[in-house]
Amino acid sequence: MRDPLPHLRPTDFPSLSRTRPQTLQVNLGRLCNQQCLHCHVAAGPNRPEVMNRTTLELVMATLERLPFQTLDLTGGAPELNPGFRDLVRQARRLGLRVLDRCNLTVLAEPGQEDLADFLAAQDCALIASLPCYLEIHVDAQRGHGVFAASLAGLRRLNALGYGVPGSGLVLDLVYNPQGPDLPPPQAILEEDYRRVLLAEHGLHFNRLLTLANLPVGRFGSLLLSKGQLQDYVARLRGAHRAENLPTVMCRELISVDWQGYLYDCDFNQMLGLPLAAGAGHAHLRDLAALILEGAPIAVAGHCYGCTAGQGSSCGGALTGMT
Repeated sequence: MRDPLPHLRPTDFPSLSRTRPQTLQVNLGRLCNQQCLHCHVAAGPNRPEVMNRTTLELVMATLERLPFQTLDLTGGAPELNPGFRDLVRQARRLGLRVLDRCNLTVLAEPGQEDLADFLAAQDCALIASLPCYLEIHVDAQRGHGVFAASLAGLRRLNALGYGVPGSGLVLDLVYNPQGPDLPPPQAILEEDYRRVLLAEHGLHFNRLLTLANLPVGRFGSLLLSKGQLQDYVARLRGAHRAENLPTVMCRELISVDWQGYLYDCDFNQMLGLPLAAGAGHAHLRDLAALILEGAPIAVAGHCYGCTAGQGSSCGGALTGMT
């Protein structure tokens, strides 16, 4: 893959500083049962980068020692890490909210037949990728048969109560554009998702989160190969809204890679931009000694993807603009 970082720096993106960290977002590895065109992690079935047991135990110790409120698990497919369930159990014992960024199809992988039951028993909140409610678009982006497998996963989750009003089991869906475009207004698109998925498939969910494709990883490399990277960054920059800056996810999140190194966000992790608060390349074992509140955040041209239009973050749109 081609590295987009040299084309994203220097930048005139506004400087940012941290608030008190609330969320520890842990990338458990780049192994995935899918290989999506837009994936900023460039994950896939043949990726060997998987967090080992020693680093997993360091994550557990960090959660016990520091006052995080949320553990956000991502990948790849985080559930394919052999220590995934132990980490979830430990976080729940500590009273943390656990988010699992699930691709839905992993629920049918060999050895994962009881995964949905485990997630429900642990009261994990699910953030599930479904980049469209139409089969043709999902399969074009994620691979043949992924849409049907995703719907099967949603049916399994609904049967357990996920996304069903009053159950308390949270199931949010994630939309991202097919290419170098900004997402449509989140509230309007959520209505479309809800209408189509219920009418045509009898499926329920809680919220739709719209995420912009950032020019990072596999998507960034694709833009570079097509000569579209600079135009896309310029488009994001032109749609920048300063009112989104106070609520960007990196202000209260710490990102951890599969080796335990720290970053300001998952996108910076994939670009190799270390945590700006650290001296050099800070590791999870250094986290307790770092002064984070008020520390600067590493930025580059891709950051405009989080502030363009309605904004974009791991939690979806930042504003309610239509």
